Amino acid sequence: MAKKKDEKASEAKPDLGQVREQIDGIDRQIQELIAQRAQWAHQVGKAKGKLAAAVDYYRPEREAQVLRRVVDRNDGPLADEVLVRLFREVMSACLAQQEPLKIGYLGPEGTFSQQAVHKHFGHSAHGLPLSSIEEVFEAVAAGDADFGVVPVENSGQGTIQMTLDLFLTSPLRICGEVELRINQFLLSRTGRIEDVDRIYSHPMSLAQCAGWLRANLPHIERISVSSNAEAARRTRKADDAAAIAGESAAHVYGLKKIAGPIEDRSDNTTRFMVVGRQSFPSSGHDRTSLLVFIHDRPGALYGVLEPLARRGISMNRIESRPAHGHLWQYAFFIDVAGHCDESPLKDALAEIGEKGDEVRVLGSYPVAIL
Repeated sequence: MAKKKDEKASEAKPDLGQVREQIDGIDRQIQELIAQRAQWAHQVGKAKGKLAAAVDYYRPEREAQVLRRVVDRNDGPLADEVLVRLFREVMSACLAQQEPLKIGYLGPEGTFSQQAVHKHFGHSAHGLPLSSIEEVFEAVAAGDADFGVVPVENSGQGTIQMTLDLFLTSPLRICGEVELRINQFLLSRTGRIEDVDRIYSHPMSLAQCAGWLRANLPHIERISVSSNAEAARRTRKADDAAAIAGESAAHVYGLKKIAGPIEDRSDNTTRFMVVGRQSFPSSGHDRTSLLVFIHDRPGALYGVLEPLARRGISMNRIESRPAHGHLWQYAFFIDVAGHCDESPLKDALAEIGEKGDEVRVLGSYPVAIL
């Protein structure tokens, strides 16, 4: 009986050589199809005529539609996130045939902002590391970068106020959003926790890991720096220092992991905004960011929100910031579902505008995909 089972198992076992031959054949087909896609993408460029720069070929609403279809078609075995990443890289490489997009981000190399650039634009885009969020806005406004990627809020620590304040005066538009899962690691040259006398990191990362630090390194000096990559850069010069940063910073600066992930919340996620110089059409599943300046009167904020609620428009976020140039007056940042050029949001914005409040559309953009 046992002999018959062994024989059946032997018959069911595939031939490794044949399996590899099938895989090689599929690889050839995939490569041929990617080449065909690149050729057709080049035809798109020809159909649009001679444009000024790579940014003129980029259509975020079209990319969002393609990636949603990838998710809708997926029956496994690969996860949606994996397929989206693969297709985004293919689209990134095809677009770079014209000219790579230049993307400004908070540097230096190895920051979470750089990871957000890669997630949204793919690795074929050309990243421009800059020293501050303000410089990212300035580079895009001046045309030195096609787009910028800036952090706007964290799931645990809340809003990045610097980013919101820049939107008060900037002419830039929001063209997209990126949600990045943040894993923090304790890194050093030696990889030994007993060597650590001080820890460098961005203030927000220190806050995200405050519980772990209290439990494991309660008496170690914590030093705030401009970015996690800067923390890693400083750490690589001293055996008694450590940095809290992402895995990419460890690779870039040659550091070893002491511990991690060490963030206090398992859902630690940062939302980034993609900023550019123009608006884009609807992708079919969009979000709109509004900046509202209201007059100081009873029920003023209700007057802004009621037309949205009456039309069944979902509000995702509301934040207030002091309005520059107006003492004790506030601007409200509001994220709502929909595209500003489509009803019912278009009708609600027209009604709000008729009441005399200043409503500025910061941008309508595809909702983040995975």
